[in-house]
Amino acid sequence: MTKMIRRRMAMAGTLVAPMLARRGWAQSAYPSKQIRMVVPFAPAGTTDLLGRIAAQHLAEAWGQTVIVDNKSGAGGNVGAEVVAHAPPDGYTLLLGTVGTAVTNQYLYKAMPYDSVKSFAPVALVGEVANVLAVHPSFPAKSLKEFVDYCKAQGPNKVSYGSPAVGGTGHLAMEYLSELAGIKLEHVVYRGSSLVMKDLLAGHILTTMDNLPPYLQHIQSGALRALGVSSLKRWFAAPEVPTIAEQGYPGFDAAPWWYVAAPAGTPPEIVSKLSAEIVKGCKTEAVIKRMRDAGASELPGTAEELAKQMVAETAKWKKVVDAAGLVPQ
Repeated sequence: MTKMIRRRMAMAGTLVAPMLARRGWAQSAYPSKQIRMVVPFAPAGTTDLLGRIAAQHLAEAWGQTVIVDNKSGAGGNVGAEVVAHAPPDGYTLLLGTVGTAVTNQYLYKAMPYDSVKSFAPVALVGEVANVLAVHPSFPAKSLKEFVDYCKAQGPNKVSYGSPAVGGTGHLAMEYLSELAGIKLEHVVYRGSSLVMKDLLAGHILTTMDNLPPYLQHIQSGALRALGVSSLKRWFAAPEVPTIAEQGYPGFDAAPWWYVAAPAGTPPEIVSKLSAEIVKGCKTEAVIKRMRDAGASELPGTAEELAKQMVAETAKWKKVVDAAGLVPQ
């Protein structure tokens, strides 16, 4: 009996060893075929541009084709679901947003994936500042004057526009309102272009929205910027103070983007992807492409991305609850 068991164990060992060797070879050879970068929003937006920048860098670094596949819908949930259910082999990746990582779970009743359990964090990529902008006729030239004016008018007497319920602009303004002790009326638009059109015309007098589309109008004087939501002054508008430096230390409501893979992706592949993406986000070529798109580089490892998600989840859950938002 003992000899038979030993013989079977030996035979098993001879079978397992080649299998492990082939597995190790396959992982070390990654990538050996085309990679798909799923972007959960339509072409031409910031998410799409950052996805194409990341894809281009990986393609150039590894000599493999990396295609960008736009799968828009449900605030990014449609594309994120595609990746969540893809084979965990490193050949399907998500260029995600703070929505797909954190806030969508509080805004949608039926989530098609688990924000944490369905993905393997890979790397942080970039961020964009939101801006608190007002029409020149608005009677405030600083954030303090803005807050004082809103308090004097009373709850919901001052309105602001943003492109979406639960979007980064909406949540950033609710975050500021909670800290400042003010209450504003939210006017929802179907896109930033419509918000900006009405703001320039004076139909609404204030907004909190992604900075890049508004920058030219701020610089021309057609709009006035009272603060940016990033922790540091924004590279493209260094003259605009941060909200944090105007009496709200630590205020950070800059939308960020990241790369993730399906849960269960081998750690060796995640590590290789993470190292290459972080490396790319520190190169002059990638930084220039990002800044030309209005974004700033935010290189971060898989571990740093995981920590970011935990911290942001706690922060935005409080904001959502305080704003009284319920899943739709």
